[in-house]
Amino acid sequence: MNPAAFFASVRASLFLPMTQGQVDGCNALLIASKAMPLTWRAYLFATVYRECDRTMRPITEYGGPSYFAKYDAGTTIGKRLGNTQPGDGARFKGRGYVQLTGRGNYTRAALETGADMIGNPELALDTHLAAQIAVQGMVEGWFTGKGFKDYLTDAKTDYRNARRIINGTDDAALIAGYAGHFESALKAST
Repeated sequence: MNPAAFFASVRASLFLPMTQGQVDGCNALLIASKAMPLTWRAYLFATVYRECDRTMRPITEYGGPSYFAKYDAGTTIGKRLGNTQPGDGARFKGRGYVQLTGRGNYTRAALETGADMIGNPELALDTHLAAQIAVQGMVEGWFTGKGFKDYLTDAKTDYRNARRIINGTDDAALIAGYAGHFESALKAST
Protein backbone atom coordinates (compact mmCIF):
# COMPACT_ATOMS: atom_id res chain seq x y z
CA MET A 1 0.00 0.00 0.00
CA ASN A 2 1.12 3.52 -0.80
CA PRO A 3 -0.17 5.70 2.09
CA ALA A 4 0.93 8.91 0.33
CA ALA A 5 -1.43 8.16 -2.56
CA PHE A 6 -4.28 7.38 -0.16
CA PHE A 7 -3.80 10.63 1.74
CA ALA A 8 -3.41 12.71 -1.41
CA SER A 9 -6.72 11.35 -2.67
CA VAL A 10 -8.71 11.88 0.54
CA ARG A 11 -7.22 15.33 1.05
CA ALA A 12 -8.44 16.33 -2.39
CA SER A 13 -11.95 14.90 -1.99
CA LEU A 14 -12.86 14.99 1.71
CA PHE A 15 -10.34 16.74 3.96
CA LEU A 16 -9.16 20.12 2.90
CA PRO A 17 -7.15 20.76 5.05
CA MET A 18 -6.36 17.54 6.92
CA THR A 19 -5.26 17.64 10.56
CA GLN A 20 -2.66 15.40 12.17
CA GLY A 21 -5.46 13.86 14.24
CA GLN A 22 -7.30 12.89 11.05
CA VAL A 23 -4.11 11.39 9.63
CA ASP A 24 -3.50 9.42 12.84
CA GLY A 25 -7.09 8.16 12.88
CA CYS A 26 -6.91 7.09 9.25
CA ASN A 27 -3.62 5.31 9.90
CA ALA A 28 -5.17 3.36 12.80
CA LEU A 29 -8.05 2.33 10.54
CA LEU A 30 -5.71 1.40 7.68
CA ILE A 31 -3.83 -0.92 10.01
CA ALA A 32 -6.96 -2.42 11.62
CA SER A 33 -8.63 -3.07 8.25
CA LYS A 34 -5.64 -4.19 6.17
CA ALA A 35 -6.96 -7.76 5.70
CA MET A 36 -10.44 -6.63 4.63
CA PRO A 37 -11.77 -6.46 1.06
CA LEU A 38 -11.61 -3.05 -0.62
CA THR A 39 -15.34 -2.28 -0.43
CA TRP A 40 -15.49 -3.23 3.25
CA ARG A 41 -12.58 -0.91 4.01
CA ALA A 42 -14.16 1.92 2.01
CA TYR A 43 -17.44 1.58 3.88
CA LEU A 44 -15.67 1.36 7.24
CA PHE A 45 -13.90 4.65 6.51
CA ALA A 46 -17.12 6.27 5.29
CA THR A 47 -18.95 5.22 8.46
CA VAL A 48 -16.21 6.56 10.70
CA TYR A 49 -16.10 9.80 8.70
CA ARG A 50 -19.83 10.30 9.39
CA GLU A 51 -20.05 8.89 12.92
CA CYS A 52 -17.03 10.86 14.16
CA ASP A 53 -17.98 14.17 12.57
CA ARG A 54 -15.11 13.96 10.06
CA THR A 55 -12.47 13.89 12.81
CA MET A 56 -11.45 10.26 12.07
CA ARG A 57 -10.84 10.01 15.82
CA PRO A 58 -12.99 8.14 18.35
CA ILE A 59 -15.43 10.65 19.85
CA THR A 60 -18.22 10.79 22.42
CA GLU A 61 -21.77 11.19 21.15
CA TYR A 62 -22.95 14.78 21.31
CA GLY A 63 -25.71 15.68 23.77
CA GLY A 64 -26.50 16.50 27.35
CA PRO A 65 -28.20 14.56 30.15
CA SER A 66 -31.70 15.11 28.77
CA TYR A 67 -30.63 13.79 25.36
CA PHE A 68 -29.20 10.57 26.84
CA ALA A 69 -32.33 10.00 28.94
CA LYS A 70 -33.91 8.44 25.84
CA TYR A 71 -31.44 5.55 26.28
CA ASP A 72 -32.19 4.97 29.99
CA ALA A 73 -33.37 1.68 31.44
CA GLY A 74 -37.12 1.32 31.01
CA THR A 75 -37.33 3.31 27.76
CA THR A 76 -38.01 1.58 24.45
CA ILE A 77 -34.55 2.43 23.11
CA GLY A 78 -32.90 1.61 26.44
CA LYS A 79 -34.47 -1.85 26.51
CA ARG A 80 -33.31 -2.53 22.94
CA LEU A 81 -29.77 -1.45 23.91
CA GLY A 82 -29.69 -3.68 26.98
CA ASN A 83 -29.70 -0.80 29.47
CA THR A 84 -30.93 -2.22 32.76
CA GLN A 85 -29.84 0.20 35.47
CA PRO A 86 -30.68 3.85 36.20
CA GLY A 87 -28.12 6.07 34.51
CA ASP A 88 -27.18 3.51 31.84
CA GLY A 89 -28.28 5.92 29.10
CA ALA A 90 -25.55 8.42 29.91
CA ARG A 91 -23.06 5.83 31.17
CA PHE A 92 -23.21 3.81 27.94
CA LYS A 93 -23.74 6.67 25.49
CA GLY A 94 -22.23 6.49 22.03
CA ARG A 95 -18.44 6.42 21.93
CA GLY A 96 -15.68 5.37 19.60
CA TYR A 97 -15.53 5.12 15.84
CA VAL A 98 -19.04 3.68 15.44
CA GLN A 99 -20.71 5.29 18.46
CA LEU A 100 -20.94 2.08 20.49
CA THR A 101 -24.14 2.60 22.52
CA GLY A 102 -25.87 0.69 25.31
CA ARG A 103 -24.90 -1.76 28.03
CA GLY A 104 -25.57 -4.68 25.68
CA ASN A 105 -23.11 -3.43 23.05
CA TYR A 106 -20.50 -2.48 25.64
CA THR A 107 -20.82 -5.96 27.18
CA ARG A 108 -20.34 -7.61 23.78
CA ALA A 109 -17.32 -5.40 23.05
CA ALA A 110 -15.86 -6.20 26.47
CA LEU A 111 -16.23 -9.94 25.91
CA GLU A 112 -14.74 -9.75 22.43
CA THR A 113 -11.81 -7.47 23.27
CA GLY A 114 -11.04 -8.42 26.87
CA ALA A 115 -11.23 -4.74 27.91
CA ASP A 116 -13.25 -3.75 31.00
CA MET A 117 -15.69 -1.63 29.08
CA ILE A 118 -18.46 -2.03 31.66
CA GLY A 119 -16.30 -0.74 34.50
CA ASN A 120 -14.67 1.88 32.26
CA PRO A 121 -16.85 2.78 29.24
CA GLU A 122 -14.34 5.51 28.29
CA LEU A 123 -12.10 2.74 26.94
CA ALA A 124 -14.28 2.87 23.80
CA LEU A 125 -12.38 6.09 23.01
CA ASP A 126 -9.00 4.34 22.79
CA THR A 127 -8.00 4.56 19.12
CA HIS A 128 -6.86 0.98 18.70
CA LEU A 129 -9.71 -0.50 20.73
CA ALA A 130 -12.23 1.66 18.84
CA ALA A 131 -10.77 0.44 15.54
CA GLN A 132 -11.00 -3.20 16.68
CA ILE A 133 -14.62 -2.69 17.75
CA ALA A 134 -15.54 -1.01 14.46
CA VAL A 135 -13.88 -3.65 12.29
CA GLN A 136 -14.98 -6.72 14.23
CA GLY A 137 -18.44 -5.35 14.92
CA MET A 138 -19.12 -4.46 11.29
CA VAL A 139 -17.74 -7.79 10.02
CA GLU A 140 -19.68 -9.89 12.53
CA GLY A 141 -22.88 -7.82 12.64
CA TRP A 142 -22.77 -6.89 16.33
CA PHE A 143 -24.78 -3.69 16.10
CA THR A 144 -27.89 -4.59 14.08
CA GLY A 145 -27.39 -8.22 13.13
CA LYS A 146 -26.20 -7.12 9.68
CA GLY A 147 -22.57 -7.17 8.57
CA PHE A 148 -20.50 -6.33 5.52
CA LYS A 149 -21.28 -9.67 3.87
CA ASP A 150 -24.95 -8.69 3.69
CA TYR A 151 -24.31 -5.72 1.39
CA LEU A 152 -20.76 -5.86 0.06
CA THR A 153 -19.78 -9.02 -1.81
CA ASP A 154 -18.05 -9.92 -5.06
CA ALA A 155 -21.51 -9.93 -6.67
CA LYS A 156 -22.79 -6.62 -5.30
CA THR A 157 -21.67 -3.34 -3.80
CA ASP A 158 -24.61 -1.74 -2.04
CA TYR A 159 -23.09 1.12 -0.08
CA ARG A 160 -26.49 2.73 0.44
CA ASN A 161 -28.06 -0.21 2.27
CA ALA A 162 -24.80 -1.02 4.06
CA ARG A 163 -25.83 1.74 6.47
CA ARG A 164 -28.06 -0.91 8.04
CA ILE A 165 -24.90 -2.44 9.55
CA ILE A 166 -24.75 0.47 12.00
CA ASN A 167 -28.00 2.39 12.16
CA GLY A 168 -30.99 1.90 9.89
CA THR A 169 -30.85 4.13 6.83
CA ASP A 170 -30.17 7.59 8.26
CA ASP A 171 -27.83 9.51 5.93
CA ALA A 172 -27.44 6.35 3.81
CA ALA A 173 -26.99 8.19 0.50
CA LEU A 174 -24.52 10.64 2.00
CA ILE A 175 -22.40 7.87 3.53
CA ALA A 176 -22.55 5.88 0.28
CA GLY A 177 -21.01 8.91 -1.44
CA TYR A 178 -18.24 9.04 1.15
CA ALA A 179 -17.60 5.33 0.58
CA GLY A 180 -17.08 6.03 -3.11
CA HIS A 181 -14.42 8.64 -2.28
CA PHE A 182 -12.68 6.29 0.14
CA GLU A 183 -12.84 3.43 -2.37
CA SER A 184 -11.11 5.65 -4.95
CA ALA A 185 -8.44 6.61 -2.40
CA LEU A 186 -7.82 2.99 -1.44
CA LYS A 187 -7.58 1.97 -5.11
CA ALA A 188 -5.10 4.81 -5.73
CA SER A 189 -2.92 3.47 -2.94
CA THR A 190 -2.53 -0.06 -4.33
